[in-house]
Amino acid sequence: MPRRSAKPRLSPASPCPCGLTASYAACCGRLHQGQATAATAEQLMRSRYSAFAARDEAYLLRSWHPDTRPSQLDFDPGLAWVRLEILAATDGGPFHTEGTVTFRAHYADGGRAGAMEEQSRFVRHEGAWVYRDALTVS
Repeated sequence: MPRRSAKPRLSPASPCPCGLTASYAACCGRLHQGQATAATAEQLMRSRYSAFAARDEAYLLRSWHPDTRPSQLDFDPGLAWVRLEILAATDGGPFHTEGTVTFRAHYADGGRAGAMEEQSRFVRHEGAWVYRDALTVS
């Protein structure tokens, strides 16, 4: 049986998990609630990181390309995402059809700190940026 856990509490005034200076409501929360769409691949990447931090399965699945989207996600209840670093971005702007974002995501797992690096590939699907797939860097 998949491990499920309660969503972390994020109030509209909480700092956005993606690391930008705006509140959650003014930043990634707008995308999660469907009030806005990502203008760039990096903005989508940041919003997906925030969705992992908030355990927002519905947004993650909506923003995943249908060719690579899983049927559901399994969140580890002992894992907390704590900080995001964008290391590089290629293309992925308002006039591109694809782009990549390389990032380092810091986490705490059972009280132990860790980090993972990934280069995510994003494409436009039906006019919107979606996550396609990734290459784990370390």
